[in-house]
Amino acid sequence: MSINVFPAFAVPMAERFHPEPAELNEALMQVILALEAQGAGYRNPDPVVHQPDGLFESEFDFFAREEACVQELRGWVWGSLGEFLRNINPDMAEGTRGLRIASQTWFHLTREGGYFGYHNHPMASWSGVYCVSDGQPDPDYSNNGCLVFPHPQMAVNTFLDAANARLRWPYSHGNFVITLKPGQLVFFPSWLGHYVTPFRGAGQRVTIAFNAWFNRVE
Repeated sequence: MSINVFPAFAVPMAERFHPEPAELNEALMQVILALEAQGAGYRNPDPVVHQPDGLFESEFDFFAREEACVQELRGWVWGSLGEFLRNINPDMAEGTRGLRIASQTWFHLTREGGYFGYHNHPMASWSGVYCVSDGQPDPDYSNNGCLVFPHPQMAVNTFLDAANARLRWPYSHGNFVITLKPGQLVFFPSWLGHYVTPFRGAGQRVTIAFNAWFNRVE
């Protein structure tokens, strides 16, 4: 009988690409640039993570806005999150009936040299990010404006030798790196630490992020 290899501990993540993102992203970009132009009027007044030059972090109420493009994205994101959870949570196999979603939603607008340090999202169950624009990253820089998830098993690199240094995915122990493309949506558990590498490019790298948690409706 052959040996059975299996992952004992797994981190559930998911991605989806919007089928027609160009028009939606153009409209979102117009809204976001107008909000950035307000400066302190729409900037997050209480940032938890250091805000370097080249990064604008908005207030955390973006999906509450009434613009049609924002509401279109909101519906698509929450619908996608529900589909993801139905795939991994047997208690949600019939959908999210009886549950009320609560959330924080915001955008990051990043220009040359901007980045975002290591963090996670306490007091939420699921987080995610949608890419509006990749900002035309300079190809001369590797790992340019990437979303990076360091391996969460902290003891995984305690001892390395020829037998464990280069395991195949999903058993490898390096960082998980995503170069976001316009229209791409990524979900991950809120506890999972991550950061964004410095962006080098001619444009604006724009992402919309969220934290979500659910309450039962009595």
